[in-house]
Amino acid sequence: MHRRRVVFDINVLVSRLLLPASTPDRAVRRGVDEALVLVSEASMIELADVLSRPKFDPYVTLADRRMFLQLLGRIADMVPVVYRVQACRDPKDDMVLELALNGRADLIVTGDADLLALRVFRDIPIVTPRAFLGP
Repeated sequence: MHRRRVVFDINVLVSRLLLPASTPDRAVRRGVDEALVLVSEASMIELADVLSRPKFDPYVTLADRRMFLQLLGRIADMVPVVYRVQACRDPKDDMVLELALNGRADLIVTGDADLLALRVFRDIPIVTPRAFLGP
């Protein structure tokens, strides 16, 4: 049986950590349980950078953020990015598309309007966490 290969955008992962029992939290948990979650070196570096920001201190301890990053690194499939992409109106979002393309993803889950505007990238649907969870 083929496990779906899913890319969760950084915004979804951060929301999952900051907002327990939220839609992003449920989406990431389902992804971990039912799919193969894909990450790249660039996405892990970006996530580490975002999670190190002091603005999150009142919500989640730095130790918990580091633990989240370590756990994600252990359970996710690390994808080497060989093929580069320039397809999104926000060039910073191309990293997500590169991960999906190089990892042969079946789906991208994001809350980012620039990525969602694409709807599909090279036959890879781009959906919100709510759409990922289904009706």
